[in-house]
Amino acid sequence: MTDSSDGNGGTGGYDGTTGRPSRRKLLKIGVGVAVGAGALGSGAPAAVAGDPNGPTSPTIAVKVKNLSGPVETGPFASPWTDLGIPVRCPDGSMLFVCGDTFDGDQVGAADWRAPVGLRSSSADPDNLRIDGSVGGGHARSLVDEPHNPVGEGFTTAIPSDVFVVDGVLYLHLMRGVIYDTHHTDFWRSTDNGETWEYLCQWPGDLHGGQFQQKTYAVADDGYCYVLSTVFNRDVDSGMLLHRVRKESLGNPDAYEPWGYSDGAWRWNAPVPTTVLGTRKWGELCFRAMDGKYVLTWLNMAPLSIRAMVFPLPTSDLTRTLEQTMILPGNPGQDAGNLVASPYGGFVVPGSTFGNFHIVVSQWYDPTNYRIMQYRIAMVS
Repeated sequence: MTDSSDGNGGTGGYDGTTGRPSRRKLLKIGVGVAVGAGALGSGAPAAVAGDPNGPTSPTIAVKVKNLSGPVETGPFASPWTDLGIPVRCPDGSMLFVCGDTFDGDQVGAADWRAPVGLRSSSADPDNLRIDGSVGGGHARSLVDEPHNPVGEGFTTAIPSDVFVVDGVLYLHLMRGVIYDTHHTDFWRSTDNGETWEYLCQWPGDLHGGQFQQKTYAVADDGYCYVLSTVFNRDVDSGMLLHRVRKESLGNPDAYEPWGYSDGAWRWNAPVPTTVLGTRKWGELCFRAMDGKYVLTWLNMAPLSIRAMVFPLPTSDLTRTLEQTMILPGNPGQDAGNLVASPYGGFVVPGSTFGNFHIVVSQWYDPTNYRIMQYRIAMVS
């Protein structure tokens, strides 16, 4: 991926591998040829070294299965979808909250919805299979999103996280034209994701835009810890840390920033301070797990899906090992860690460091747009 890339692996608004219009260009054209939430060119180099954090050599990865596609999710009018952020529901099912979703014979053919909820009746990471949806035989949008025209683009609702606290599901959405977030909003569900209640919203320019893409780790100390970045892969962004009491998740004024002030790091600093320098970020997933914390993310340069494991939300991430999980490969030649046009990388609930699963998205042409399950040999 070169510096002149459009964020989709090509230049001038076109994918360098397929020759088709890039994601940004397609969403500006409209639903007839729109695509999913994070397409990347597949010709990026498989480099893993050269940045200050010194990532490891790639870990061992095994593809478990496709979670979506004409066979897997076509019965729910959702053969083409991405992201698939997984959350274990109180009823024992696993809900996958997906981004831009389409019916028909290819991406963009018909019936654009976002977000949607696809469901596995089993929440066992070793036995996931989507066998239902919010909406039954036709997965419906979880919240209202009409995809209104704005300038040369169209609005959409991209999920950045879904998680559960005390039996209640919470959903964070980024609203506006893709990579031009007007605002983000927050919802909750008390019926396993079937219906959603609006809670609050944040302006898209808050903290210089670095509070757009949020991900929540639910801790056992009464707090949720929130990492956030700009939602635009073409823009350098810091990563901010906040905390909020579990009972105050829907109150924007209750989010306390972590920052460096008067010679020390502290909560409720005057302004939040980036905890991991600045870089171009893709999707993020922050989770409490096995007495530690894990962060997975799409790294843009060099392109890879990475992970960090650390003891505390306030650990020094600049001194934390970055583990390379997934690297870009060529279309039709996925093998081991190599995945054509990878993005996402959301942790599957129920994972342990000995049995670690992530949901990886892929898009490189109109009939290769899906979510997949991978098992990763993590270094805990």
